[in-house]
Amino acid sequence: MPHHATPDELAGWFAGRLPDAWFAGAPDVSLDREEIIVVGAIADVDLGPDATDAARAAARMSRVERFREETRDERMAIAEDAQHRFRKIVSWGVRIADETHLFTTASVPVMTRLRQPERRVLDTLVEAGVARSRSDALAWCVKLVGENETTWIDSLRDALRAVEEARRAGPTAG
Repeated sequence: MPHHATPDELAGWFAGRLPDAWFAGAPDVSLDREEIIVVGAIADVDLGPDATDAARAAARMSRVERFREETRDERMAIAEDAQHRFRKIVSWGVRIADETHLFTTASVPVMTRLRQPERRVLDTLVEAGVARSRSDALAWCVKLVGENETTWIDSLRDALRAVEEARRAGPTAG
């Protein structure tokens, strides 16, 4: 039977389950209906003050790739445990300096019905070469709103968390 964990419980489960040496501090754990994404900070490279930006970028990418390869088997085992327990896909990523690198993440189809004015927006994006298809155009629009309306989206998420806390504190039907 799947366990429907709160975000705090998930973060705690992963923090307790992951090897201490992997990340500097507890990982960030985010979730939606289908997927859990675990992103942890790894140590930045130290190339000295004379290193070029290109050398730093190459060293960081190499460190990310090394982490991904060295932890693959254990990450897969942890993901399998979590998927069995929480019934969600588990994806991984790392943060190095101010860069986040996500490894393979889920791409989940989402059905929607759009009226002609909305379809015309998507078709314009496709015809202009901004997107390859209506699906890509819609994903682009969602990403754009997420990037440009972060304060508003964050306030909605805070409000939803408050509703969930009120539900948990309220009486149970029995």
